[in-house]
Amino acid sequence: MKPSLQRQQGITLTGVIVGGLLLVLLVIGGMRILPDVIDYFTILKDAKATAHDPNLRTASIPEVRRAFDKRIQIDNVTSISGSDLDISKDGNEIVLAFAYSKKIPLAPHVSLVIDFEGNTSGSK
Repeated sequence: MKPSLQRQQGITLTGVIVGGLLLVLLVIGGMRILPDVIDYFTILKDAKATAHDPNLRTASIPEVRRAFDKRIQIDNVTSISGSDLDISKDGNEIVLAFAYSKKIPLAPHVSLVIDFEGNTSGSK
């Protein structure tokens, strides 16, 4: 009687190469997208800080825009400016809202467009 060979299980070299290639593409894509996502959260943080600044409770709209511009200038944000803000009041609170699009090139002739939007209402 011939000894029976056990069936081997595992991943082939081709599978490792394809999996590695997909992983590299995901990491490169993430590295291109991450700075813009960080910018969005920085803008949201600066908008909330501006909206909740007690010195701006009675400020005019241009004064609020200037205060926001100063904050984003410190954080080196160029995606948006104070003139892009929609400023309103909800009772005693200043509400800042913004929306902008960012086109991120991924490869030649391939880009990703992300629509960012946020506001300061309902959170401190």
